[in-house]
Parts: sequence; structure tokens; C-alpha cells
Amino acid sequence: MNHQDLMPLPLTALDIARALIAFPSVTPADAGALPFLRDLLAEAGFSAQLVTFSAPGTPDVMNLYARFGTAAPHLVFAGHTDVVPAGDAARWRFPPFSGEVAEGQLWGRGACDMKGGLAAAVAAALGFVAKGAFAGSIGFLVTGDEEGPSVNGTVKLLEWALARGERFDHCIVGEPTSVESLGDTIKNGRRGSLTGRLTLHGRQGHVAYPQLADNPLRRLGPVLAALFEPPLDAGSADFDPSNLEVVTVDAGNPAANVIPGEVRLVFNVRFNDRWTPERLAAEIERRIAGAVGEARTTLTFDPTNAISFLTPRGAFTGLVSSAVEDVTGRRPQLSTSGGTSDARFIKAACPVLDLGLPNATIHAVDERAALEDLEGLTRIYERVLERYFTTPP
Repeated sequence: MNHQDLMPLPLTALDIARALIAFPSVTPADAGALPFLRDLLAEAGFSAQLVTFSAPGTPDVMNLYARFGTAAPHLVFAGHTDVVPAGDAARWRFPPFSGEVAEGQLWGRGACDMKGGLAAAVAAALGFVAKGAFAGSIGFLVTGDEEGPSVNGTVKLLEWALARGERFDHCIVGEPTSVESLGDTIKNGRRGSLTGRLTLHGRQGHVAYPQLADNPLRRLGPVLAALFEPPLDAGSADFDPSNLEVVTVDAGNPAANVIPGEVRLVFNVRFNDRWTPERLAAEIERRIAGAVGEARTTLTFDPTNAISFLTPRGAFTGLVSSAVEDVTGRRPQLSTSGGTSDARFIKAACPVLDLGLPNATIHAVDERAALEDLEGLTRIYERVLERYFTTPP
């Protein structure tokens, strides 16, 4: 029996979202979420396939690719079924994987990020293909590795699909982008992310004999000043200024009478289109060298696949914005703020936008989505499909 045989037809976004939330798919576990979607889409006529990818030192991850139609243009929806841990379930009003409906809200881990948005896309696509023939194709790229290392997920699924001859014309990622009300914000780009790890080396000793030691904490002030000032940039036409934040400082010293031998800092930079990771790393290295002089330091940067990108304003951004306005009566703002998403991988294959539910409760205890927002997002996606296959961008 297929999973959807357990659910009444026609399926709404709420039906699909509740079913997805019931799968405790905390990264990298799938727990049945992707097979459920595969069966649901296959029953509606999509060619749907589950693909698992592996890499040394990382967990295996299941992914889903599905397509209805063979012709261009090809509009693909992308998203993820994996979720962050629920934390202490006792702190939740309802069990985090129950998909409870109360007070006009759908409660549960993933309701916003992003099983709700994915459910809206699936419901919209099922409704659209049920209406009859159209010129083009609708696809889905769904991973179980967005909240984790993002190694065996969308980036490899894209490579796999492209190697098989699949081509994508445009993509919408259903990440929760709305701020105050549904559809008020579309992300047409994302900042990059670079994490650095700095160790200031000194010489451990007794606090009563400072001449025999070298306290690296004395260099901490100049280093912090150099990291923060002057600002990395003043922003650009489509991006806010790049921002560096020190997230931890640790001397690893529990004793009050010992001068530490080293102090370690970790910092993260969310950077705009004025930088590449390489040029940004070089600028940070230059600043630190100027602050410490001849003192010994160790500076490393974590590998990053989060590079800033922009989908320029044009026919596609205009079409999606008009679809939002048709449903909500409001013209959305195009924004590049916030964190990263899998759009950073998809942008190499086709123009991509992030558009989804309000993000106020993502990753929080009592994550929830308003039922009217789930319904509204489904209508927005339906309107995107209607516009797209009537007058492709």
C-alpha cells in the first residue's frame, strides 16, 4: 500500500504537512518522509526516484528527484525534509512530531522549516497537473541534508540530475522567507558564509612571575579591534554590509593563578558580493598580522560552500512577485538578507528564488505555521504555475 492510500483525496497542503511532520526526520535520518513524497508524486504521474549519496566522514543521505513532463520550460521546486532536533519535548505545547492542529496553527518541528513550504509546493503541483495538459515540466529536488553538512544533498542531487541530461529553467526554494506577513519577502540572493579559527600563542606561567610568561590575552584587544574596524565594506546595490562576529573566545584556563599559554577565537563572516572567500580570508589575515606584529598565531578557515550570489531582477523575479501580489494584494520585497539556503547550489544550474512561509518560529520550541498561511502559500505557488506556463519568463 502506498503511503497516500492512508489519506483522503484530494490532498491539501495541511494533509501533506501533517504527514511529513509525523516522520521524525532529524538530519540525517529520513524516517520515511522522502518515500512518502515519492509515492505521492508517482501516484500523480510524476517520474520519481530516490537517490542516496555518500562521502567519507559524513552520513549517507537520501534525496528525491521527481518530474512531470518532458518538455521545456522546466520549473522546479526545491526543499528539504530534514529538520533540526526538537530539543526537550517536555517544553513543547504539543509533541514535536505530532502535527497537531490547534488555534488555527499547525504545530510541530518542520512546520515552517520547511515541511510546510514543501507541502504547499507539492499540493500546488498536484492540483495543477490534475487540471490537464500544459506546455512544460514541473520538477522537485528534495534533500534530507539541508540542516546538516550539506555534502550528500542538493549539490550531489543536482550533479546526478544534470549528468542524466536533466535541465532546469527556473527554481523556487520553499524556505521560510516571509517576515511580518506571508509573501512580504522573496530572497533573490544570499550572502556567503566564512568561519575562521584563530589561536594566539603565548607562554604559560605563574601570574606572580609575569616576566617568565607571555600572556596572549594582552593581544586580544588589538586583534578584536582589527577584526571589527574598519567595516569590511559599506554594502552594495543589492546587499547589506558584510558582517563579522566573534562567536567564542576561550583560553582554556580554569586556574586563577596561571597565565594561559594560548587563547582561541572563532568568528563567522556573512559576506556580500564584494568578496570571494579567498579575498576575504586574505583581508582578515592581513588585519590580524597588523595587530599582533611578530607574535605567533595560527589562523585557519573552515571549508565553505556558501558563496554569495544574486538572481538579478527581471522577468522571473517579476513573475513570482506578481503571483504573490495576485494572492496577497502586496508586492513583495526582494532581499538578500538572512542565512544561507540550498539556493546557493542551484544558482549554478538556473535562476533561483527563495519564497516560503513566515519564519518567526523556525528552529524554536513550538514551531508552528498558520493554517491560512499554508493555504495562502499553496495559492501563491498555484498562481506561479499558472503564470509560468502561460507566459514563461
